[in-house]
Amino acid sequence: MFKIIRREEMAEGTVILNEIEAPLIAKKARPGQFVILKANETGERIPLTMAETDPEKGTITIIYMVVGKSTALFRDLKVDDGYQDVIGPLGKATHLEKVGKVICVGGGTGVAVLHPITRALKEIGNDVTCIIGARTKDLLILEEQMKAASNDLRICTDDGSYGHHGFVTQVMQEVLDQGGVKLVVAIGPVPMMKAVSNITKGYDVELQVSLNPIMIDGTGMCGGCRVTVGGKTKFACVDGPEFDGHKVNFDELMLRLGSYLDDEKESHDHYCRVRGE
Repeated sequence: MFKIIRREEMAEGTVILNEIEAPLIAKKARPGQFVILKANETGERIPLTMAETDPEKGTITIIYMVVGKSTALFRDLKVDDGYQDVIGPLGKATHLEKVGKVICVGGGTGVAVLHPITRALKEIGNDVTCIIGARTKDLLILEEQMKAASNDLRICTDDGSYGHHGFVTQVMQEVLDQGGVKLVVAIGPVPMMKAVSNITKGYDVELQVSLNPIMIDGTGMCGGCRVTVGGKTKFACVDGPEFDGHKVNFDELMLRLGSYLDDEKESHDHYCRVRGE
């Protein structure tokens, strides 16, 4: 059992943080890598990129949004409960290099994935502008952590309840127009990453995105997480999860992610009815 030692409810209780005892994973994990978790014997395997690792404490931290039955099962785990399985670290670590001026763009729970990458880019000497966004102020996560991890933090909300009234892409374009940016890292909802890709193609910058396709085994055996990058099939679990954002077929990715949405909702609603919620 992988025991939960800290649990926090974030973003109106729809986003949950778990700090989990996993000393071997914490020792080896690097920014950008993920784990696969299973709540119990019959639970679904869920891939989540680590938001934090602490090798000294022997813990990893995950942050997830409750969207289906499996994440609802995760939500019901309390401190001192545990996950039956936690497998990792999986995937390739983020390529970290001192390039100069960098923009890190995060939306929703993608901010959790972006956090260790942003911090690592700053620590090796990059000038990091971080832009994070959410639909509304109450759904924004990790503001203080992202402020500490970057040189300049800018916040956006779709409804204007906090920070810039509008999308992260608008603020990103303003920073790009100032010149000197060498790299953009974008992690969040697929439509957001697609929009970032479309905009940055007009600038002389590299774009790095982290993809979240449907995944089963996480070791390259099943092919469920296949994505098209530069016209070639790649597996996010072993070739990624990070790719050149200017080469990703985002339209195909969105279609594949929508394959089981109705089943996911039905399963979640049934689970909640059984529990009397």
